[in-house]
Amino acid sequence: MQVKASHILVNTQAEAIALQKQLATGAKFEELARKFSKCPSGAQGGDLGFFGKGQMVREFDDVVFTLPVGQVSAPVKTEFGFHLIKVTAKK
Repeated sequence: MQVKASHILVNTQAEAIALQKQLATGAKFEELARKFSKCPSGAQGGDLGFFGKGQMVREFDDVVFTLPVGQVSAPVKTEFGFHLIKVTAKK
């Protein structure tokens, strides 16, 4: 299976939680990614495209392959920082 996902990568859990609150009040994921993500994918609204299991770090994989399409994860800590992950498609 492959998933298509977007993410917002920030330095701290506090930043991730603040963005999560903005999403809960109607902010658009893609706009927040463009504005706040420290990953180069932020320029594309956080879009990472399609990828298979094992192509991302384990902590990211563990979450992204269990999330339903359209749902945003709680903050996920990896060696890169804290991610909010949104699965946009599965195939």
